[in-house]
Amino acid sequence: MKNRIFLTVTLFALLFNGFSQEISEWRGAGRTGVYNEQGLLKMWPEKGPELLWSNDSLPSGYSSMSIANNTIYLTGLKAGIDMLIALDMSGIVKWQTPIGKAWLDSFSDSRSTPTVEGDRVYVSSGMGMVACFDAISGQEIWKVNGYEKFDGRYGSWGYSESLLLVDDKVIFTPCGEKTTIVALDKKTGSTIWQSLSMKDTVAYVSPLLVQEGGKKLIVTVTGTYLLVVNAENGEILSSSNYGGLKNEKAYKVWPGASYTNTNTPIYKDHKIYITGGYDHVGAMYSLSTDFKTLTLDWTDETLDVHHGGAVLIDGYIYGSNWINNRIGKWCCIDWKTGKTMYEKEWKTKGSIIANDGMLYCYEEKTGFVALVKATPEDFAIVSSFQVPLGKGPCWSHPTIKDGILYIRRGGALMAYKIK
Repeated sequence: MKNRIFLTVTLFALLFNGFSQEISEWRGAGRTGVYNEQGLLKMWPEKGPELLWSNDSLPSGYSSMSIANNTIYLTGLKAGIDMLIALDMSGIVKWQTPIGKAWLDSFSDSRSTPTVEGDRVYVSSGMGMVACFDAISGQEIWKVNGYEKFDGRYGSWGYSESLLLVDDKVIFTPCGEKTTIVALDKKTGSTIWQSLSMKDTVAYVSPLLVQEGGKKLIVTVTGTYLLVVNAENGEILSSSNYGGLKNEKAYKVWPGASYTNTNTPIYKDHKIYITGGYDHVGAMYSLSTDFKTLTLDWTDETLDVHHGGAVLIDGYIYGSNWINNRIGKWCCIDWKTGKTMYEKEWKTKGSIIANDGMLYCYEEKTGFVALVKATPEDFAIVSSFQVPLGKGPCWSHPTIKDGILYIRRGGALMAYKIK
């Protein structure tokens, strides 16, 4: 009997420890925006998929949702403070806890999507507070004022980074004269390394982890530079002046257009694609096998993504472009050449994710969601519906988990059955 109990407890511990290594984060596994669920609907009912539940009394935010431990994690603004919020799987708030001071100038709603690993949650505030909380209770484990400690330099909208985990490290990008990117110990918050400074201002990009050639690389974009960083020691292996790529249209918008970057890069086979809005060019770079050289392959003036992200599906990049702050079109370009495959009108620009050959497009103005075939021939809408709740811009990126589509608008979160 004792042996049976011991075996049961041991098996549970092994299963739990295995589960605890899974990371739930910004734009899904690998931060690609491409989910890998099976059996999802290829067409929705006329009025949209079934609404399972909603909660329209949350602190307002633009962050997306991370789901783990039978819990939904997101951030929201409350009395000038960014809050970490945990909901149960029916949308009821389990707990809320303060992260740190929010960005309180224009567009102040919380933007950092929590990163969850096992029983810990990692998140940052609009003024650069980096924090770790117990994922079950919400109790604070540690906090570091990343802006003050590293003499950071934020841009026009503070910090928007969703923290990246690499092994025992939490990656944060303070920028400034002292350093550009730092690694904190995920257990204690102490500094493991800090990179040399590129003398740059922070952008609003959540970095990407790339594993290539036996190394772990951090790929990110600051106000000016595309950077490739050795995750082990913080060495900046290569950089390129993305902000300096010329596009006369961008400079007619406003001088800071080329330096306002928001989108996580896309990586595949030593190729890195980055894009920003305001008529600045998108760009494809080749990364050398020793990671020390970035070569510009092509630039594109069609798909200048504002902040809705892009996805790579079967050799094509999909997303929406920036015409002005209220208008944009939905586009497809070729991964190898940057050639425009289509540029189509539908509502306005917005965020995009994908699953099993389908695009999920969430336009930012009136809250319509479209299910679209991922084909370079056309923006082929299969189904669409409008979310009924929430106010303000629809800037949160959708999340898919276990056959449920989560859509946020400001202080409202809605869960739709799509399986």
